[in-house]
Amino acid sequence: MNGMSAAVFGGALAYVRDYPVPEVKPGWARIRVQVAGICKTDMEIMKGYLGFTGILGHEFVGVVDRCEDRALIGKRVVGDINAACGHCAWCARGLGRHCPQRTTLGIANLNGCMAEFCILPRENLLVVPEQMPAERAVLTEPLAAACEILEQLSIEKTDRIVVLGDGRLGVLCAWALATAAPDVTIIGHHPAKLSLARWRGITTLLGDDQVMPGADIVVEATGTSQGISRAMKLCRPRGTIVLKSTVAIPGDVNLAPVVINEQTIVGSRCGRFPAALAMMGSFPDMPLDRIITGRFALERVEEAFARAQQKDALKVLLDIASR
Repeated sequence: MNGMSAAVFGGALAYVRDYPVPEVKPGWARIRVQVAGICKTDMEIMKGYLGFTGILGHEFVGVVDRCEDRALIGKRVVGDINAACGHCAWCARGLGRHCPQRTTLGIANLNGCMAEFCILPRENLLVVPEQMPAERAVLTEPLAAACEILEQLSIEKTDRIVVLGDGRLGVLCAWALATAAPDVTIIGHHPAKLSLARWRGITTLLGDDQVMPGADIVVEATGTSQGISRAMKLCRPRGTIVLKSTVAIPGDVNLAPVVINEQTIVGSRCGRFPAALAMMGSFPDMPLDRIITGRFALERVEEAFARAQQKDALKVLLDIASR
């Protein structure tokens, strides 16, 4: 095998037909990618985020092509994107996602999945149920990020929860939280996206004016620097603010309300894939297909990214191999 097709970023996005096929390291597996998703992080990388160059992409479903564990070959899998060292104190505590030596698929020092093949440690892979469609399985990584909130917080059924942001992550956070508490409101600025977000009694609102302050939990997923200020205003004293946006906040932010109201701020990033797959299995009616805005062949990757950056887009997929 001389080369493979790939979406490569090296200062500009390019479709490459003869990129070197990755070698399989001991303890790792090579995956023939079927479908990959475009994430906001991919678009931020194209603006210079983390200085990454190479093959983009970290959301995928594919079939194991090579692996020391021969029982895994031919299995359809998804994979945790963080390749930890396995030896440090963080790894010993089961926090490989925070390993200081980790590489991250398509984000930090590890080529991503917008290619015919990608590689990950064998321990990162989870076999996808046979009956699960590829377009559902490919959403495991973003849904896992939403499920992380359920791991970090003890959600009570009486909690009133507000999610700020009607983008893909905000919608997924609202859906994940709605499986644990009945009173979930998502606030956004796009009527079409809010319409798609309705599930299990979730309330959808255009703007903050219609929501009562004093929420027990406020999830900030706006992707804007103003989100934290809005969250502080809507959260009750001794309530919890969950930060999902990773945007840099320019200038000064007045955190006095956090002190005065004794609010807790929780940073929340990646999640565990088993939790996401379990949620998909437990809630087969979760309408994940609603957030798929479009699908493109890999050779149309530039067109796909252009579509993903449009305001009405939620999730754009790349079809890389026959499913």
